[in-house]
Amino acid sequence: MPLIPSFHEIRFPTGIAFRSRGGPERRTEVVTLGSGRETRNQRWADSRRRYDAGYGVRSLADMNAVIAFFEERRGKLFGFRWRDRTDDASAPPGTVPGPLDQAIGTGDGTNAAFQLVKTYGAAHAPYVRTIAKPVEGSVRVAVDGVEVAEGTGFAVDPASGIVTFLPGHVPASGTAVTAGFAFDVPVRFDVDQLAIDLAAFDAGEIPSIPLVEILP
Repeated sequence: MPLIPSFHEIRFPTGIAFRSRGGPERRTEVVTLGSGRETRNQRWADSRRRYDAGYGVRSLADMNAVIAFFEERRGKLFGFRWRDRTDDASAPPGTVPGPLDQAIGTGDGTNAAFQLVKTYGAAHAPYVRTIAKPVEGSVRVAVDGVEVAEGTGFAVDPASGIVTFLPGHVPASGTAVTAGFAFDVPVRFDVDQLAIDLAAFDAGEIPSIPLVEILP
């Protein structure tokens, strides 16, 4: 019986990921007019990140760890978590996430569920990114600047990034709901085959291990 495509709540080996490269990709259609002017159309509303983990494989131990991880994911079949060192928290690099970092909604006295998001930019065309894979235990939340305790005031689903306020703590109408958090990127392998190079006796190499973000 075939396996049902799904997502595994496990992070790609962090030591190997640290030596990878990649980042966000967008799809923009550019048409050049006869006058030389351009019209540009945004094909994707959200960016999609791509990474290559092959640069992080430096030893046979690294190679074996990647092979085991790849086989358990069945190649492209199962998604998994990826830590992007360049963008893995609600706060700027080197800063501990705090409960006031990101605006995630405004209370109306009834709604108890709020999706974690991260906003990029401010003045011209801010981009709001859905954060679906927060790091468990890292989420801090505040209502009108007052921090709410996890477990007594709210709960967060680390598999979806939805913050749910518990009875008696639902944000009142007009109150600002903010949050801080660390997060992973949901990705999958973008190949169904690993090309392994064993040119050296005591070291292995996998020149390319492409990964692509799975949009929530």
